[in-house]
Amino acid sequence: MSTLNPSSSLSQAIIIPGNGFSEPETATWYPYVASQLGKATSRETGSKLFPDGVILRQFPDWELARESVWLPFLEKDLKACSDTVLIGHSSGAAAALRYLETHRVLGVVLVSAYHTDLGDPYEKEAGYFNRPWNWSRISQNANWIIQFASTDDHLVPIEEQRYVHTMIGSEYHEFKDWGHFNYQMKFQELVDAVVGFMDGAIDKKAITARGKNPGTC
Repeated sequence: MSTLNPSSSLSQAIIIPGNGFSEPETATWYPYVASQLGKATSRETGSKLFPDGVILRQFPDWELARESVWLPFLEKDLKACSDTVLIGHSSGAAAALRYLETHRVLGVVLVSAYHTDLGDPYEKEAGYFNRPWNWSRISQNANWIIQFASTDDHLVPIEEQRYVHTMIGSEYHEFKDWGHFNYQMKFQELVDAVVGFMDGAIDKKAITARGKNPGTC
């Protein structure tokens, strides 16, 4: 995989919310992260890390977050491509993982990620979990993947989150008391991790070790 230099390309970030948020623009840590990343600049050049902005908006079918709706929306409406950082929370993390099976992106953040329908009929109906995951393709289609998990998540067992980490080799951050990451109004750890990768502050081995991108875009 060829690496991208975010300081020399027009980059954007997209926050993919969890399902059930009727107004993600004001929900949980989403606006904080959008604001902080929107202001973040390169230490070397002073230029914005996300000159094309940070997208935080309502997705269609927000109650169920169906794959058949959200993936085309990411591709056709939001133009998620090789200049894009995806930040997916809960159902949004599942959407980001499936998107990576067929599309190249710059980087990905997964928050409360999972790989099965958890026995929930609504998760089953969303469509993400009706076939095996192409973990190899997922791990190859981003320059870097950061993951946040918590052992006290009441919706996603920690075993699910650890399994995703094992399969994709993400940079993994595990907390003990962050639950499902629904109630925090700030998420500076996420901001710092993204800025670190975008600005080259984190060991580039985590980026260059990945293989050639087989996806489109």
